[in-house]
Amino acid sequence: MAHRRGAAVSAVDFGLTGPRGPVFDRVGFIAGAGSLIAVTGPSGSGRTCLLLALTGRMKAGRGHAEVAGHPLPKRLAAVRRITALGPVPGVNDLDPALTVTEQLRERVLLQRRFGSPLRALLRSRRERAAASRERLEAALDAAGLDLDALPRGGRTAVRDLGRLEELRLSMALALLGEPRLVAVDDVDLKLSEAERAAAWELLRAVADGGTTVLAVCSEPPPEGAVVVRTGAAHRDGAPTGPDGTGRSGDTHEDAEAADADADDNDNEDDEKERAEDALAEASRA
Repeated sequence: MAHRRGAAVSAVDFGLTGPRGPVFDRVGFIAGAGSLIAVTGPSGSGRTCLLLALTGRMKAGRGHAEVAGHPLPKRLAAVRRITALGPVPGVNDLDPALTVTEQLRERVLLQRRFGSPLRALLRSRRERAAASRERLEAALDAAGLDLDALPRGGRTAVRDLGRLEELRLSMALALLGEPRLVAVDDVDLKLSEAERAAAWELLRAVADGGTTVLAVCSEPPPEGAVVVRTGAAHRDGAPTGPDGTGRSGDTHEDAEAADADADDNDNEDDEKERAEDALAEASRA
């Protein structure tokens, strides 16, 4: 697969407040193009909202961020054009009624119709079809999705895929648009230890190919990621690197403390509701 041009990402005092109070606040970090960025923190601490804000899908109200030089929240549309969402539950869920081939074909057709430059329309139908096949093969290769290895090949229903195969399919769909940044929510949710390692290996390979990866997780990978913390661990001044970030592998005590805070936090449901309110508010903006 050709090396892609990723997006550098940075944030300074970045925050979002919803009707019920702060969703996430004082987020700061710097990540170069082609980085693997792991967003971690207690459940309900605004991790998904931060992901949506950094991909131009939600408008933050405090501080600022930049994605490939585009300032946020000023240039939301420009950031949306160069970013793509992998699996984000409740936002771009896979269709369980489709087969894997049908899901891929649908996205290829949408990409050909709405995601290609106007000059591509000047090509012959055969040339456009060949270009689509090449892009699809590259996306499948980058996502590590082997259709022949599925129970019924490409005719396998999406509902019958395992959690890791769902991740690979969602990543392939996202990479079809050749984005500079791909965002993934709950990357390690309901995965075994071996599957979690495979998931991080996949995301690291995509980042090594040049595409910046932004992944929400309960625990960052042991090494090789720019770690961004939200919630109690961030607000209480947990040890991090410059501008509020740390490199994974520095310490695991912070993640464990964050998990403990989440377990003991009686207001977790309220935090989740604030995040949902902020998403609804942003969709009306």
